[in-house]
Amino acid sequence: MAPTSDGDDRAPGPDWPGPAGSHATGEAGDRDTLDDLGPDQDAPSGPGAGTPPPRRGAKVASGLRRTGRTVARGGAGAVAGARRFTHAGGAGESGLSRLLELHAFNTAGDAAVAVSLAGTLFFTVPTEQASGQVALFLVLTMLPFAFVAPLIGPFLDRFRRGRRWAIGGTLAIRAFCCWVLAGAVAEESPAFYLAALGCLVASKAYGVTRASAVPRLLPEEFTLVKANSRISLTGTAAAAISAPLAVGAAAIGAEWSLRYAFVLFVVGTVLAILLPARVDSSEGEEQVDLSDLSGRPAKRGITVSRHVVDALRSNAGLRLITGFLTIFMAFTLREPPASLGWTGNATILMGLVIGAAGTGNTLGVVIGSWTRSRSPHRVVLAVLLVDIVALAVAAAFFRWPVAALLGLTVGLCQSLGKLSLDALIQRDIGEEVRTSMFARSETLLQLSWVIGGLIGIGLFTLDADVAVAMFVTAGVVVAWGVFVLRQAHLARGLPTEPVGPVPPPAP
Repeated sequence: MAPTSDGDDRAPGPDWPGPAGSHATGEAGDRDTLDDLGPDQDAPSGPGAGTPPPRRGAKVASGLRRTGRTVARGGAGAVAGARRFTHAGGAGESGLSRLLELHAFNTAGDAAVAVSLAGTLFFTVPTEQASGQVALFLVLTMLPFAFVAPLIGPFLDRFRRGRRWAIGGTLAIRAFCCWVLAGAVAEESPAFYLAALGCLVASKAYGVTRASAVPRLLPEEFTLVKANSRISLTGTAAAAISAPLAVGAAAIGAEWSLRYAFVLFVVGTVLAILLPARVDSSEGEEQVDLSDLSGRPAKRGITVSRHVVDALRSNAGLRLITGFLTIFMAFTLREPPASLGWTGNATILMGLVIGAAGTGNTLGVVIGSWTRSRSPHRVVLAVLLVDIVALAVAAAFFRWPVAALLGLTVGLCQSLGKLSLDALIQRDIGEEVRTSMFARSETLLQLSWVIGGLIGIGLFTLDADVAVAMFVTAGVVVAWGVFVLRQAHLARGLPTEPVGPVPPPAP
């Protein structure tokens, strides 16, 4: 029954039903009730009230929906574009696309691990303490790898009929090590260095196993240069996308970027197992070892052309320079010396140099296809000389624009040198030993990077002046370059045609 008085029965209270309730007093009562609200009171809001807040909320919700649809369309377009890139040219039919997707997750995971370790060992502590931590890290991880590296190739040869599982194993090991690292970082456990060593060795082993799988997945119209160029571009793009995500996760805690890497490596493990079965085929294959890459006469029935040997030696020098600059310049740019002429934020300068190196690497990939028709043997020797000259010039005129130009040059030369080596292996190495050749050459290049990194941390630990350290390294690489050129000249009589196993002499 409706109230008959005009008193407190119409006053809003906890039991007042509002306009939609069964005790509504009508339009006049509603107006009286609203009029009773003072200037400091809020008018009742609810369904059908028609007040401004719901209208503003509807606009916000509509804007969020439009933004969500735009992001979804952009994400779908990016995924579709990436899929077209990985499947183009018959890569989808041959299975190379699956390897590209796998490599993207691998590189993204490595980027996340690098971000986490950099934050743990490098950016969060004073320079003196950081140098000691990084030196200890390199000694406990890279030195064991220097002894393990020559054994990786022969060990993986035992899994020639299970390359998919070998590749997946390198990713699964890193997933496990990242999970252990996350706990070790949070608890400051000594297991940190052991897990970091596992990550490093597994990452290098992945490079060897992946290199041996590429020839088995080439589409008919692909060359090894084109395939490795596409793999390199895919990895660069994946790292560029993953690194900011890892930085965001690391802002919560270093362990979270490692957990993010754990997820990436788990996905990569699944993709590795799903690679085409032809990756496991070893029919007609022969094996080489590092002693066969010396340029000496054939051993064990295997010989390698002098052009490939020259390219391997040149790439070893290029990787040594890259390893040195990666470690040494990281510390130098953390607190830029006055001689650099940089007055801004040190992190910006470091990003500028790293970005220049990445740009150079991408440029090298883009123009790498030229090496097929422009004598890759000459290109690989030329880029070694250019790298040495750039290092010497940077030592003499060490300013921040020169540092950025050095990063660009080193990235470009390393990319061109590797693609030239790929072209020579495809041209001069018989198919029956090509897969093993890729695995062995990758092992040698990984080891060269480790040696360069150890030189860099050693010179920084000795508190060497920047110019002195760069001149010392330039001198080492000059001596190596002279050796490479001299051996190339002396070996001009050795075979350059495609070779493989040497047939036994006729009875």
